[in-house]
Amino acid sequence: MILIGIFVYGFIGNTLWISLTDWGGVAALAENPVRNFNGLENYIELFTGFLGGGFRQDLVNAVFYSTLLLAGAIGIGLLLAMLMDNKPKGEAFFRTVFLYPMSLSFIVTGTIWRWMLAPQGGVNILPTYVGAEPLSFRWLSSTGSFFQFNWQNIFLIALYLLATVCIVVGILKVRKEYRKAIAWLVSGVLIGGGTLLFGDLLPKALFMEEIHGLNAATFGIILATIWQYSGYTMALYLAGFTGISQDLRDAAMLDGATTSGYYRYIALPMLKPITISAVIILSHISLKMFDLIFAMTGPDNGQTGHPALSMYLTTFRANDFAKGAAIAMVLFLIAGTFIIPYLISSYKQRSGR
Repeated sequence: MILIGIFVYGFIGNTLWISLTDWGGVAALAENPVRNFNGLENYIELFTGFLGGGFRQDLVNAVFYSTLLLAGAIGIGLLLAMLMDNKPKGEAFFRTVFLYPMSLSFIVTGTIWRWMLAPQGGVNILPTYVGAEPLSFRWLSSTGSFFQFNWQNIFLIALYLLATVCIVVGILKVRKEYRKAIAWLVSGVLIGGGTLLFGDLLPKALFMEEIHGLNAATFGIILATIWQYSGYTMALYLAGFTGISQDLRDAAMLDGATTSGYYRYIALPMLKPITISAVIILSHISLKMFDLIFAMTGPDNGQTGHPALSMYLTTFRANDFAKGAAIAMVLFLIAGTFIIPYLISSYKQRSGR
C-alpha cells in the first residue's frame, strides 16, 4: 500500500501539481527551475486557445480511434470465437494464426503496415493481380475528413450523446428492470428535449470556431490496430465459450434452438463480464497508441495525431512540461471514464446493493 501510494497516487498528484504551474520554456531544463502556480491556464489553453487547436483535433482522433477499435476488434473477435467454438477442421492452426498478431509489438506492427499501406504498393496494388486498376487511396496521408462538426458546439454534442446513451440504456433495461428503464428513458428525453429547446443558450463563446472530424489518414492506423487485437478478443470470448457447460448447449439444441439462437440468447448473455473486460482493456489500449502512430506516420503528421503523441512532443520536444502534464491528466481522466463505472458496478454486485 505504501509503494502504491508513492509510485501511483503520489506521482499522479505530482503530475497534477505540475499541470497547474508554468514550468516550461528556455529555462525549463535548469538545475533548479522556477515553477509558478498559474491555476487552470494550461487546460484553458488546450481547450480554448489558438495554439491548442492541434490538441483538440488529436482528442477528436482519440475518440474515433477508441470507437472504431472497439467496434472492429470486438465484432471480428466475437465472430472468430464463434467459428472456433464450433470446432472446425484445423482449429488449432487457425487459433494460432489469429492469435499471432498479439505477440507483436506496436513498433513491429506499425512498420509492417506502413509498408503494406504505401501509396504505390502493398494493399493498393492488390487489384492488379486480377487485371484491375491499382487503388490510389492514401491510407496514411489523406487529408479528407468525415463527420465534421464545429468545436463551438461541443457542449451541444456532448448533451445529445448523453441523451442517446440514456435512451439506449433504458431500452436495454425494459425487460429486466422496468422502473429503472423508465427512469433512464425519461432522463434521456428530458436531456435531449432540453438541449433541443435551450441549446442556443450554451456558452459557445468559450470555444473557438473550428471544424474537426474523422480524418481519412487514421483509417490505416485503425485497420492495423484491429488486425492486432481481434485475435486477443477472440481468445477472451473463446475461453468464455469453453467455460459454458456442453450439457446446456445440448439441452438448448434439443429444445429447438438454432446455432445463432444459442449464441444470441444463451451464450452471449452469460459472457457479459467478458464483454465489459474487453471494452475496458481495448479502451485503455486505444489511449496508449503512441508507438503504433509514431511507427506508421511519424510524429509530425497532424492528420493522425493522438493526445499521447501530443503529450510526448509537448513535453520532450518543446520542453513545455506543464502543458505536457496537463495533457497527461486529460488522458488520465478519459481513462477513468471507462474504469470507474465498472468498479462501481462491481462493488454494488459484491455488496448486494
